[in-house]
Amino acid sequence: MFAKGASGDHVYTHTYPAEKEDFAAKDASKLDTWVFDEVKAFFNSAKENETLRSRLHEDRIVFFLHLLGLDTNGHAHRPMSRDYVDNVRIVDAGIADLISWFDEFYENDGKTAFVFTSDHGMTDWGSHGAGHPSETLTPLVAWGAGVQSAQTVTAQHFDDNFCQEWKLENIRRLDVSQADIAPLMSSLIGVPIPLNSVGILPLQYLNNSNHFKAESMYANAIQILEQFKVKMTQKKETTLTFLFTPFHLLTDSAQVDFMHDANSLIQQERFDEAITLCNNLIVQAMEGLTYYHKYDRFFLGCSVVFGFVGWTSYVILMILKTHTALRKPPVNRDKISSTPLAGAFVSIALLISWFLLVQSSPWTYYIYCLLPVPVWYSVFKEFGTFISLINSVSSYPLSKLIGFVLIFILGIELLVVSFFYRAMLTLGLLVLAGWPLLSELWAQAKMMSFSWIFGCLFLATFPLMPVVGREPNMNLVSCAAVLTLIMSAWFVWKSKSKAPQRWRASQLYVIQMLHLTLCAYVLNNTHSSLRLKQGLPIFNQLVSWTTLASSFVVPLLSSTHLFQRLLSLFLSLVSTYLLLSTGYEALFPLVLSWLMFVWINIEQETIQFKGTSTRLKLSNIDFSENIDISKIRQLKLDDIRRSYFFVFFIVTAFFGTGNIASINSFDPASVYCFLTVFNPFVMGALMMWKILIPFVIVMCTFETIQVATQLSSKSLFLIVLVISDIMALHFFFLVKDYGSWLDIGTSISHYVIVMSMTIFLMFLSVLAQVVTSKRIHLGRKNKLHFT
Repeated sequence: MFAKGASGDHVYTHTYPAEKEDFAAKDASKLDTWVFDEVKAFFNSAKENETLRSRLHEDRIVFFLHLLGLDTNGHAHRPMSRDYVDNVRIVDAGIADLISWFDEFYENDGKTAFVFTSDHGMTDWGSHGAGHPSETLTPLVAWGAGVQSAQTVTAQHFDDNFCQEWKLENIRRLDVSQADIAPLMSSLIGVPIPLNSVGILPLQYLNNSNHFKAESMYANAIQILEQFKVKMTQKKETTLTFLFTPFHLLTDSAQVDFMHDANSLIQQERFDEAITLCNNLIVQAMEGLTYYHKYDRFFLGCSVVFGFVGWTSYVILMILKTHTALRKPPVNRDKISSTPLAGAFVSIALLISWFLLVQSSPWTYYIYCLLPVPVWYSVFKEFGTFISLINSVSSYPLSKLIGFVLIFILGIELLVVSFFYRAMLTLGLLVLAGWPLLSELWAQAKMMSFSWIFGCLFLATFPLMPVVGREPNMNLVSCAAVLTLIMSAWFVWKSKSKAPQRWRASQLYVIQMLHLTLCAYVLNNTHSSLRLKQGLPIFNQLVSWTTLASSFVVPLLSSTHLFQRLLSLFLSLVSTYLLLSTGYEALFPLVLSWLMFVWINIEQETIQFKGTSTRLKLSNIDFSENIDISKIRQLKLDDIRRSYFFVFFIVTAFFGTGNIASINSFDPASVYCFLTVFNPFVMGALMMWKILIPFVIVMCTFETIQVATQLSSKSLFLIVLVISDIMALHFFFLVKDYGSWLDIGTSISHYVIVMSMTIFLMFLSVLAQVVTSKRIHLGRKNKLHFT
């Protein structure tokens, strides 16, 4: 990282190969001892190489030593393990040796400063990436040339108990922001503070004169003030003069006054006052940076909201127009002429473009501001549909209308809050469990209602459990494999007894169940081998990768009849999921699949007693058959419930076993059956597939319900899209610092987020259609045929 892009011939690096960073290594502390050994060898070679020796005695030399063994052992064995504690002792001893080598090489000249710190912390279960103090608090220990010695104190107060745990209550602790280490190192070595640093020099760490401290703080203040001035100039150049509102605390005159006063105080040797003045300026400059960083927040926020509302309105109107029995108005009634309307919106687009052009706005602003124009044009074109909607709503009982709106709002709130509090999913599942009791299902299908209630209750326990990876438990994974085999075998036996002709060729499912047993063995054997520090067995690795590859193909070999295809999909997906599991999450797809199976059956019961369409026998449904368009029905209110259930189960699939939107829920142990050498891209891809597996289960269920209820997948997808867009709009207002989301170069645009969500749902929909309806079969001469 340091050598890449460095100007001049002054940065030299020496690293070990990536293969050495192996989580299955017998002793990961060798990553640290390698560094110490190389430093010692480097100094020994410098003693015999006069050119190298002279270069190392030049001024401003930086040694950067990366000690990765602790991090690797923390991930692999947890921070409280013996391996980790032993590694700490090795690093302590290595640092002691390191200091003696420096003192010997530089002949105890006292000109070396040492800064010991870390880039992140770690949880007790060996992960990091979220905002917990154990992940964000890092050590900072500095000593040597220019560094103040430790100060004794009688009392000091902190919100944590680190001082007591470390038995350092009487040693003064000076906490700083991580960004402050950059100006500290710059000051110690005597170089300018990095151009874009937002760190504040921690003067308490410096052992120098007050004059030096005052001059250093003045340089720090000027450096941050320059960033403020550049940001202000950039924003001023891209804003019309009469619209520009400068940051009122740091006007040009205030900046001139500061420089004059600071220089005057330093010349008068009033150093403490100069330092205080510099600190005040730094605080104001940082506030100014934030002000200009969010300058266009309201403008862009309004544009985003306008686009969201327009897009959602258009989708709703399209649903009503093409997929409902909404009474259509006469052709020429309540219709806005398209030519003047198009002209008006073209004029608006040109006006917006001119406004952005004269301000030299970045290209992303054009996307934010122009996308709502065609969207709202499409909305106004459907004015007749809107009038029909108003007429239909006005004839609907007010009490029922208010009730539906309140239920919808509460449902959306539940989904959104569940992104912040997983336990809300438990509440939602408890509410869903009561659905049969509040409808006619309880009287019509008691057994199915019982299954639904118990399925929801079992699934509701998962969001209450700890995040995945905290407590590895291979016994639970084995238990999940056994339960999966029992359920699958029971289902095949039961189905075969009812329809023997359809389940005549059941060898594939038997093979898949045997393969599931092999996967359970491979998982336990792999973790046992790693625990004994014997590495990853090559056979286990081969089986794991073969399982992953075959999971995309094997389901396509099965029959396209509904239950046969879904069972094959379930066994293929669960086999891969087991290999990526470390604990209770292995039970999650099992319980989820059970509930999805009940959902398919219970929707059939709903169709039967509501008479919304001709009831199809589930066992007779063939995914590969062409859908009879004449039997496709229009949307009913019940379909909104089905779409909401789908979105709810998608969110449950995402957060059911932990906050997987956070990096600290990713346990490297999950991929040990596939690889143990650190490879972020491959490991990330495997974890993404683990996340997607529950999604695929839910999506295939939704596809099945769409076929069984004789409804167009497009209509249901549009309802799902409306619910997702409303959730996204709600998020926009919930995010406290949403202005930073809109700044170019710092975050992804909301439109990209919505498009990604749309594309993701479309991808899942297409994937579900492919895996349910396509089939590979052996033809003549053993040629593969893809139907």
